[in-house]
Amino acid sequence: MNYKVFFVALFFLTVLVSCKKKSERIADDPQQGTITISADESFRSVSEALTERYMALNPKTKINLVIKKEDLGFLDLLENKVRVIVMSRELSAEEKEAYKKKIDMKMEPGKFAADAVIFIVPKNSARESISMEELKNELNSDQKRIIFDGTNSSNLNFVAQKLGKVPNQLKFSVISGNKNVVKEISQYSDKIGVISLNTISRPYDKESEELKNSVKILPVISKNKTFEPNITNIKAMTYPFTRVLYFLTNEPYYGLGNGFIRFSCQQLGQIVVEKEGLQPYTIFNREVQMR
Repeated sequence: MNYKVFFVALFFLTVLVSCKKKSERIADDPQQGTITISADESFRSVSEALTERYMALNPKTKINLVIKKEDLGFLDLLENKVRVIVMSRELSAEEKEAYKKKIDMKMEPGKFAADAVIFIVPKNSARESISMEELKNELNSDQKRIIFDGTNSSNLNFVAQKLGKVPNQLKFSVISGNKNVVKEISQYSDKIGVISLNTISRPYDKESEELKNSVKILPVISKNKTFEPNITNIKAMTYPFTRVLYFLTNEPYYGLGNGFIRFSCQQLGQIVVEKEGLQPYTIFNREVQMR
């Protein structure tokens, strides 16, 4: 038997098996591969813009965006059904423990934008604002005048958390979907719709502008001060229902998921966020040199 040929063949077989196992373990990197991410319908616009821009810059990548309620997206992350999710509320102690147990990674939120929950009424409504006390009272009323876009939605979860409640303690009505809340609120003169700013924030977008112009956006009164849900107040975090959007991942290596998160949190991604009409989380100083 030719032992030299045998050992050479054994060496190449070992290398081949090793490479195959490595490719099975890590099937993607920031420049190539396919993953799925999940985002609540409230953040559809900015999530679509970021994924589309990333794939345009990295043509060998495919990011499948699944629109799913925030709570359900978190469960999918724990079960490894998605690689990345978009969140807005603070996780509970139980959820943090579940992440630690199931994912076995340090939780490192990738903060990328400031959005807001906003309150709308029909254009012809006599109401001009809503106070925090009024909101609390309405959410305890059997008349259910507050309309959310669904149960388990990010808007409901965030408002409940802000008021120190859990969603099932609140009384409210439902119209499925942020855009549908805007389109149908005119039929209910005595009710107040709750949507995400991102639903109507994209400037120069015809649909976004039409939705925005079809309703009246209510300022929120808190501690005897009135706050509009505009970029100035969102940037300063003075609007009471400002929220920070962030990514969570179950990816233990620097693959496509972490590559996408890094892109979204750095300058190019932050420009996309700004073009969406939201407040970028990272502020880039622009210096102009004159000679």
